[in-house]
Amino acid sequence: MERISINTQPAYEVVIGRGLLNRAGELTAETGIHAGAAMVFADDHVAPIYLDRVRESFDKAGFRTAAHIFPAGETNKTLGTVEEMLLAADRENMTRSDLFVALGGGVTGDMTGLAAGLYLRGCSCIQIPTTLLAMVDASVGGKTAVNLRSGKNLCGLFYQPGLVICDPDTLQTLPPPVLAEGMAEVVKHGAICDAELLDGLRQEMDEAEMIARNVRIKSEVVAQDERETGRRQILNLGHTFGHAVEKLSGFRIYHGEGVSIGLCIAACAAEAHGLCEKGVLAELRDLLGRFRLPVTTRLRASEIAAAALNDKKRRGHSITLVLPVKRGRSVLYPLPVSELAGFIACCDGRVTAL
Repeated sequence: MERISINTQPAYEVVIGRGLLNRAGELTAETGIHAGAAMVFADDHVAPIYLDRVRESFDKAGFRTAAHIFPAGETNKTLGTVEEMLLAADRENMTRSDLFVALGGGVTGDMTGLAAGLYLRGCSCIQIPTTLLAMVDASVGGKTAVNLRSGKNLCGLFYQPGLVICDPDTLQTLPPPVLAEGMAEVVKHGAICDAELLDGLRQEMDEAEMIARNVRIKSEVVAQDERETGRRQILNLGHTFGHAVEKLSGFRIYHGEGVSIGLCIAACAAEAHGLCEKGVLAELRDLLGRFRLPVTTRLRASEIAAAALNDKKRRGHSITLVLPVKRGRSVLYPLPVSELAGFIACCDGRVTAL
């Protein structure tokens, strides 16, 4: 088992190891979280596989357990679903000293974290991610949110968990597209600051080691900028355009698929404007293609730019893009919103359809 400290306020640990799902209650008790009750939140895809095992582990650790199951999918990542979670907690007479447990992927983690932050003005929360995307990205850093009709993750707050438990054994039950979408975030981390990770992805990497390496990358950035006012925005490489593609698809594509396309748009535009060394786009397309992730979209650049204007990284009349500048290095690139469509117009015919 590996332990990685996340130096936020408050600080917490990410523990990574096979078989940890069966020890979730024990590991939580070891942190000093002395909640009398633990309510596990899971969607209707994850609950039949893992809910009983996790509840049993909390029962053995002395918690009174309850559960709430909600419909799976990005389209259910709404304030309405969070309200149902809060009402379920109230029906179980949960108190501020009790514990919310997120069991599942990024959607579950985001909504459970948000619900924990809102319930009685804040109670403890831990994350038990069961997807690669959630392990390497969504469960770490305290970002919680739901989507609004106008855009993705527009309603949320920063709320750090008390513990994150990553059990790579859960990856064995993932459908191939869900496993693949996590690799988009792994490639993203390599493109941000770790060329050696990009090299490693061409070989067979141990899952636990890969998760730990990505968590370390994210933890270092988050520790420098917990509230995403500066450096932490670098983790959004591929997300401004990726979120726009997701929204325009009606959320019919996976988040990681949107990020994959967004990475290619960012690299394509950066190369076309002379901001990035040649060859970065080709390598990203090759790596993402190895994991059967999409690298093109039928959407026009003008459509994507218009949809991106609701992005959280917009500040007044400016939007901060994240662009690769060379292999394993990316930078923040502020741009007037009036220039966004023109900036990515060069992607038509290369990443997007004419």
